[in-house]
This record gives sequence, structure tokens and C-alpha cells, in this order.
Amino acid sequence: MMTYDEAVSYIHSVSWRGSRPGLSRITELCRRLGDPQDKLKFVHVAGTNGKGSFCAMLEGVLRDAGYKTGLFTSPFVLSFCERIRVMGRDIGKDELAEVTDFVRREADKMDDPPTEFELIAAIAFEYFRRAECDIVVLEVGMGGRLDATNVIKTPTLSVITEISLDHTAILGDTVEKIAAEKAGIIKKTVPVMFTGTNAAAAKVVADTAASLGCSVFAPDYGSLNVSASSVDGSRFTYKGREYETKLAGIYQPRNAAAVIEAANTMRELGYNINEENIRASLISTVWHARFELLRRDPVIIYDGGHNPQGVAAAIDSIESYFPGKKVTALTGVMADKDYRETVNIASRALARVYTVVPDNPRALSAEDYAAAFENEGVEAHPCASVADGVIAAARDARENDRPLFIFGSLYMYAEAAKAVSALGGI
Repeated sequence: MMTYDEAVSYIHSVSWRGSRPGLSRITELCRRLGDPQDKLKFVHVAGTNGKGSFCAMLEGVLRDAGYKTGLFTSPFVLSFCERIRVMGRDIGKDELAEVTDFVRREADKMDDPPTEFELIAAIAFEYFRRAECDIVVLEVGMGGRLDATNVIKTPTLSVITEISLDHTAILGDTVEKIAAEKAGIIKKTVPVMFTGTNAAAAKVVADTAASLGCSVFAPDYGSLNVSASSVDGSRFTYKGREYETKLAGIYQPRNAAAVIEAANTMRELGYNINEENIRASLISTVWHARFELLRRDPVIIYDGGHNPQGVAAAIDSIESYFPGKKVTALTGVMADKDYRETVNIASRALARVYTVVPDNPRALSAEDYAAAFENEGVEAHPCASVADGVIAAARDARENDRPLFIFGSLYMYAEAAKAVSALGGI
């Protein structure tokens, strides 16, 4: 029997295989396991931005309504076990070890072995089956059409969130091409919700849905009215009813409206969901590293926005919450992201920036990242570590009476959050 550390090491040991889109390996692996995914019901969620918050809130609605829920998301920010949850609880370390050992016995027999993400998806399916979940909220890893999660046959509901340019080397270099990949999760006659605002993407989703006989619906953002929004969350009305979310970011009321719409559709499909279930989830949902307030004095906010659209949404929130005030920033990013566009977007709100290297082999050097900001006219200081960067940036924020905005990668959240908690009276 494996230990937890052995299980995680085994899962990560195949990372050298990289991302190899295709369903043949996950299909074979699941077949070897007895197709656990076929014994479950799903809400399948694809998109570029907003997936995680949407999934977390919708899972909360279903759990509050009395259903035994599963939640599959990626990546993790504090513990690997976060990726697989039942009833709001991370998979236990011993449980992960046991299920991984079971999956490994079959995976190791395959002539074309699974990738890391395919292993994790299969482990999740098996765990959810053993837990006898009533419904699983399943977040796509990347793309949709060839993503390992797309091995599922007939979800209850397909959801596609906002679409923008990301992972272009794999998914395509236009919004239309990326939308087509995301729309690959759409299954015959299964209802589809598109929560985005890009007209080109909306047309691709609508055309795909029509070809498969699916009804398509969307949130009515025109009936969304936000009465208050701050680093502590938002109060808003949607279709005349009042709601509140503790998730900060001026974009979260839109995510919440999408969740309300999805919950109402699931009610029409026979799920016993009421208004109080929705309200309770929106207020109670916690989602780390998405415009999360880590500290109040000085104000320190963390946002894992890692593509231009995500960074733009976070910067819009910064400018809304702190009007007329530039902020100190701490940031690190992957070298394969469009970091120059990120720099261009973020620079308008930054007084000074401290650059660091996230804990990932794909990370951009702090020096190269600092140079990119200097080219945009922002004073930039590369730091030797995330912890050193947090101390320097927090001191700068306090001395200049500015908020500190930490952004750019989810991979540095754990280290940054730990450093913030250790700041003391700086």
C-alpha cells in the first residue's frame, strides 16, 4: 500500500510526458477501472477565466440543497488534496494513497501510459464513485474537446465560461479556435450555458449546441445591479432578488449571477434547489488566491490571474476599490505566458513592483520580468525569493500608505501567504 508522499510522487513522476491532448489513454484507463465516471452525474465546466469560482459556488449550492457533492478543480494552491473534494472536504491523504495505488496497478499495464492530469482525473472519478456522489462539479483542465475530463458521456449540464486567448500553442491562436475546443464538451441534447461576453465565442458555442440539439442559455447581466463592492465582497440584485458574496473582485457578481442561472436550470431539470440554498452558498464560499484579502494593515491582496484577461479583471478591481491610488505590486509569472501583455495591462495601476520566481520550472526569471516593467516606466526590483519579495513589498506598501497587490501565478500562493502571515508588525 502506498503512502501519501509515494502517491503524490508517483503522480508527479509522469509530468515529463507533458500535456498530450487526446482521449485514448484516459478512455483505456477508465475502462480498466470499470468506467467509474459512467456511474456518476456531472456538471461539466470549461472556459478560460472564472471556472474555479463558478465551480466552488455551484458545488456549495448543491451541497446546501442536500446532495452528496464532488468537486474537481485545478491547480491546487495549498495542498494537492484540494483538487478532489467530497462534501466540501479535501480527499484525505490516506484516501488519496489508497485510490492512487488502485489506479496505478492498471495505469502501469498500459502500453501508452497516461499523463499526469489523466492520472489525476481517473483517481478523482474512482474516488467520487466510491463516495457515491449524487453530482460532481467537474472543471476542465485545459481546452475541452480533448481534455481528460471529456471522457464523461452525458453530463446534466455543460457550462462554458468566459473565453480568451490562453494556451494558444495547444488550443489555437484565435478566440474562435479556442471556443471550438471549449465547446467540445457539449454533448447531444444536454443543456448548455455560456457565461461569457465575447460575441465570436458565443456564436461558436451556439452553433455547436445547435448541431447537437442542445438548448443554450446565458445569464441576464442586464438584470444584475451591484449596490456595494469592496475587498470584503459584494451585495447585488439579480432579476430583482438580493444576494451577497464574500468573494472579492468586481467580476464576482457576474460569476454569482451565472451560478444562480445554473442553479435555476438544474431546478428545472428536477434538482431540489431553493433560493436559500443559493444565498447560503454565495455567502459562505471561500476560494483562495482569487482576489483574496490576506491582510488589512497594510492591505494585501492576492490574485492568481495568469493571462491578460484575468490580470485585466484584477486591475479593474484594484482601480475600483482604490480610486486614484497606485499600488505596490509583487508578481511572478510563467515564461510561456504572454507576460509582456500582462506587464502592459498592469503597469497603469502600479507605483512600484517587486518581481519573484514562482516555484515552477517554467517560471520567468525575476530579472527578466523586472526589465519588462522598467520598459513600461514602472520602477522594478527583482528579489531573491518570494519571502524576501513579500517583506520588501509589504514594507514599501506601509511606508507609502499603499495597498500591496500580489499577482501573476497560483504557483507562488502558498509561499506568499505563509510569508504574509509571518510579517508581524512590519
